[in-house]
Amino acid sequence: MNDGEPLVRWDWIGDHLGELGHYTGVHLQLGLLPVLFGLIISVPLGILCHRWRWLYPPVLTVTNVLYAVPSLAMFMIFVRYTGLTQQTVMIPLTLYTLSVLVPNVVDGLASVPEPVRQAATAMGFGTVRRVVQVELPIAVPVVVAGVRVAAVSSISLVAVGQLIGQGGLGFYITRGLQLDFPTPIITAIVLIMLLALATDAVLVLAQRLLTPWARGKGARA
Repeated sequence: MNDGEPLVRWDWIGDHLGELGHYTGVHLQLGLLPVLFGLIISVPLGILCHRWRWLYPPVLTVTNVLYAVPSLAMFMIFVRYTGLTQQTVMIPLTLYTLSVLVPNVVDGLASVPEPVRQAATAMGFGTVRRVVQVELPIAVPVVVAGVRVAAVSSISLVAVGQLIGQGGLGFYITRGLQLDFPTPIITAIVLIMLLALATDAVLVLAQRLLTPWARGKGARA
C-alpha cells in the first residue's frame, strides 16, 4: 500500500458490488446452516439430557472438547473425508454450535415451572405432547439466547474456512493481504459485522413473535 493511497477505495467497492453480493450470500449460507443443523441436533439431545440427567455431563464434556479444537485443525481433519468443499466448513461449525445450544436447551427446559408440567399432565398431556406444546415454547427465550450466540460465532468463524478455499467473505481478507490492499479486507470485515448484527436482530424479532406472552408482561411492567 502506498502512503498516499486512501485506506478505502470506494471506486473498487462500486466496481465489485455484484461479486460482494455473491460472497455475502455464500458467507451467510456457510454461517447459518450449521446453526440450523446444530439446533436440529441439540433440541432432541437436550430433551434427552433433561430427562435423563446422568446423560448430561458426558454430553457436555464431549461438546466442550469439540469446541476446544481449533477451527483450522478441525477443517484439516475433515478435508481428508469431504475434500475442499463447503461441507468441510459446515460440519465443524455445526459441531461447535452444540457446546452452546445443548446447555441452553437443557437450561430452557429446566426453567419451566413444575406446576406448569403438573397442570399439563393433569389435562391429559402425554410426555411428548407436553414437551412439544408446553415445555419447549416456554423454553424459547433461553434457547434463542443460545442460538444468537452460536449464530454470531459461526458467522465470524466462516472466514477461517478461506484457508481451504471455502470462506465466503474471507476470500477478500486473504486476497487483500496477498495484494497488500486494505480495501477488500475492511469491506469484508464490515460486511461480516453487519451480517452478524442483522442475524442477531432477526433472531430477537423471531423470539418476540414466538413468545407473545413475554411482550404482554413487558407492557404491563
